[in-house]
Amino acid sequence: MQPLHGDRAGGVDRPTAAARTPTLSVAVLTRNEAHRIRECLDSAAPIAHELVVVDSGSTDGTMAVAEAAGARVFSHPDWQGFAVQRNRLLAHCTGDYVFFLDADEQMTPALRDELQAIVQSGARGVWKIRWRMVAFGRPLTWYRAQSQIERLFPRELLREFTGVVHEEAQLRGEPLPRHLVRAPLLHHSRETVRGSLEKLTQYAMLGAAKRAALGKRGGVLRGLASGLSMFFRLYLLRLGFLCGGAGFLYCLFVALESFFRYAALSYDRAHLTGQVVR
Repeated sequence: MQPLHGDRAGGVDRPTAAARTPTLSVAVLTRNEAHRIRECLDSAAPIAHELVVVDSGSTDGTMAVAEAAGARVFSHPDWQGFAVQRNRLLAHCTGDYVFFLDADEQMTPALRDELQAIVQSGARGVWKIRWRMVAFGRPLTWYRAQSQIERLFPRELLREFTGVVHEEAQLRGEPLPRHLVRAPLLHHSRETVRGSLEKLTQYAMLGAAKRAALGKRGGVLRGLASGLSMFFRLYLLRLGFLCGGAGFLYCLFVALESFFRYAALSYDRAHLTGQVVR
C-alpha cells in the first residue's frame, strides 16, 4: 500500500504538499458487552481513525455505550456465524489498515505505540499478536500464552473471512510477509464461572460443527485424550499451576472445551450447526 504522493494533470505527476498519513480502523464485534465495551474502545481510541462496531443483537445497552465512546455502530442481529459477522464488520471499515479487537481485549500503551508506527510506515504484510491473559479478575502473570493471531491487515488486501469458529482471513496478493507485534494484547478471557460455562458451550459446539464438516470422528475416548492433553500442556508446560485458582480454572475450562467438542461430534452430530450464540 503506497501513500498518495500527488495528482496528475496532462499525464504529469504533480507533488502534493505532503503525503497522506495512512489511517487505521479498529473493528469490534459485540453482543451484550455493555459492562466492558467502553474500556475496550477507550484503549484503542488514541490511535484509531475510526472505531467500528458491529453488534449481534445486544439487549443490555451495548450499542448506546459504544456510540457514547465515539464508535460507528451497526446492528446485524441475524447471526450466521463469526466469519459472516466479521465480513460485515470489514465492509463498514474505511481505513487503510484494519485491526480486529475483541470486546474482552484492551490495548496497552506499548501496543498502541507499536501499531501506530506500523500503520504510519505504510508497510505491506499481516501482523500477529500475542495475549497477556487475565482470568476471573486476576492476571495470569506466569502463564505463557503462545497463540499468535492475525489481527492487523492492510484493508485492500483482506478479501474475506471463512470458517465457523476461529475464522481465517483470505487475502489478496499472497504470499504476504507475517510479522509478530512485540507488545502483548490484554485478554480478559474468562470473567466469571457462569460466563465461562456459556463460552464453553458455544465454542465446543462450533468446534464440533467445524470438524463434522471436515468428516472427522468424535467420541468420549477421543475427547478424553484431547482434554487431558490440553490440560497437561496448559497447566504444567505453560505454567498455569503457578497462577493459583484462577489459573487452574482457566486451564480446566479450555480442556473441557476440547473434551466436549469430540463428545458433541459423536452424540450431537445430526444437530450440529455453525449458528451457535451464547
